[in-house]
Amino acid sequence: MKDTSVLNVPIVGVGAVVVEGGRVLLVKRARPPAEGEWAIPGGRLLFGETLQQAAERELLEETGITIKAGEPIFTFETIERDERGTILFHYVIVDLNATYVSGKPVAGDDAAMAAWLAPEELSRLRVSEKTLHLLKNIIHFL
Repeated sequence: MKDTSVLNVPIVGVGAVVVEGGRVLLVKRARPPAEGEWAIPGGRLLFGETLQQAAERELLEETGITIKAGEPIFTFETIERDERGTILFHYVIVDLNATYVSGKPVAGDDAAMAAWLAPEELSRLRVSEKTLHLLKNIIHFL
């Protein structure tokens, strides 16, 4: 979706923070916003879904990983504008704690890559600022 201002409402997104065996599951985003950055996997909340249902569905679609989604642990918003100031994206993202159930990471949906990454690997990658904040300050992964 290119212009959320037509809707006059922000889009609610969910992400799932999955840590297993000392590694975190991240995706490299294939599309805007944050194209090319590594981030917490997730996507759009559909009408009638709970946050947990959306996180479980989105993780399976985007990474091939089955999870059990828990409670929200981090919320933020992203507003991106073009050079004229027109709003291109306005998302409110709710990241949930999640438990790994099964599967191997395979990029799907809008992910260019999906992988389990150790803390030392993140310094070599372009990781979103919000993801780094979450990993350092909320779950103390870094």
